[in-house]
Amino acid sequence: MTIFLVKPHWLRPSVAACIAFVVGLPGCAVGPDYAKPASDLAAFHNHVTASTEQAVAVAPQIDTWWTGFDDPMLVTVVQRALAQNLDLAAAFARVQQARAVAAWAGAELLPTIDFNASTTAQYQSLTSPAGSITKTFPGYSRDQREYTVGPAASWEIDLAGGLRRGAAAARGEAEAAQAEQMGTRITVAADVADAYLQIRGFQTRLAVAQDQVDTDAQLLKLIEVRRRVGAADEREVAQAQALLKQASSTLPTLRTALEAQLNRLDVLMGAQPGTYARELDIAGVIPGIPRINNTTQPLDVLRRRPDVIAAERRLAASNERIGAALSDYYPKISLSGALGFDSGDTSHLFTAGAFQAIGSGALRWRLFDFGKVDAEVKQARGANAEALALYRQAVLKAAEDVENSLMTLSQTDARRQELQGEVTALIRARDLSERSYKSGAINLTDVLDADRQLLSARDDLDSARADVARAAVSVFRALGGGWSEGQRVVTESSVASERAGSGVSSF
Repeated sequence: MTIFLVKPHWLRPSVAACIAFVVGLPGCAVGPDYAKPASDLAAFHNHVTASTEQAVAVAPQIDTWWTGFDDPMLVTVVQRALAQNLDLAAAFARVQQARAVAAWAGAELLPTIDFNASTTAQYQSLTSPAGSITKTFPGYSRDQREYTVGPAASWEIDLAGGLRRGAAAARGEAEAAQAEQMGTRITVAADVADAYLQIRGFQTRLAVAQDQVDTDAQLLKLIEVRRRVGAADEREVAQAQALLKQASSTLPTLRTALEAQLNRLDVLMGAQPGTYARELDIAGVIPGIPRINNTTQPLDVLRRRPDVIAAERRLAASNERIGAALSDYYPKISLSGALGFDSGDTSHLFTAGAFQAIGSGALRWRLFDFGKVDAEVKQARGANAEALALYRQAVLKAAEDVENSLMTLSQTDARRQELQGEVTALIRARDLSERSYKSGAINLTDVLDADRQLLSARDDLDSARADVARAAVSVFRALGGGWSEGQRVVTESSVASERAGSGVSSF
């Protein structure tokens, strides 16, 4: 059943009727029931077109996508980071805090029971109003003692459902915090994989650059020999020396970038930079990318993306706060009582004569404060509208991330294929140039030019190969991969069951 509330005035008879209705239905709660907004997204228009030449044959499980790269060291560093990363530890602590707040809000629905014991000692004034009267009694003593002991209980009856709405809002915030923890897990796994792939890319590029330095050094020796026999001049020697220096100058830049990624990886694993660097001293190959499912639909992504889940849970929490604000239009009733013993001396404390029971009830109604309640309700509705906009924005951002990552992967792999063809052609051209130079058919300038082109192309190719693997990581990140369905997943059905279990319904 639903009551449509208008701006109340305490003199209106309708308010009294509403109050009587609320008292008659203690299991109800004012405010709108939450309904998850529909997200009608069209199918993704970009698809993975990475070549089968680099892709691994078996598609991995999306919750452990890093195993699909078929690289044991990558699996090791990701698992280590998920166990030791400090951002993830902080996210878990935030979840614990949010759960504690939710537990506190849920406890507000239950009676509060305390056990109290006290003792009072007083030396009575003879000139006080009480002392001037009691001093005339026979056997009066100015030394007075009082001992009390026993339990006391209090309970606010949640007539309008404000406490239940507040507890539901706190649960929503706790679920949002848990979703954000899963988001942190995804980010950590993706960042670790990205750093690792960059490390392998820089190591490969360093190896290529070192090969080029060795080749140019051999070329310089050859030219010096030719100069000694009169087949080459000083200009050719200088050109060969310049080419060697050019190749050597790329090494410091690559080593600096490699060190930065090694340090980044250590920090992601919750360790001081340099802790695990030796494990990666031996250069490894850039792994091939896993196969990625092209049939993934937007609904699958929205169910897995933690940022979307968190935004939806905060939207649900803001909806519950509307009901909590509306409940202040209605009176609040609380009951309290105490059972115990009260005596002036300890010898008679636990006797039938010292036993006492106290019960009381209280009514609190913001009868003359409806203007503030109006403002609080409007604020709650405004916060709900903001949360709805943020949820819709999260949905669109998720779709944008997927589209961009799919396009980046496809186009980066297309560039890699073109660079592979360029390198193949340049290797053949360089070999032919060296043969022609040795036979005297061309001059050294042509050989040096072919060598420079090959060095640049090989460096671009290795960089592109690492970029393709990194783009695959971005796809898995965008799809929401990196956490298991076995971990607690916030679903609409689970929220509905929680609400049913708490007895919350709406007017």
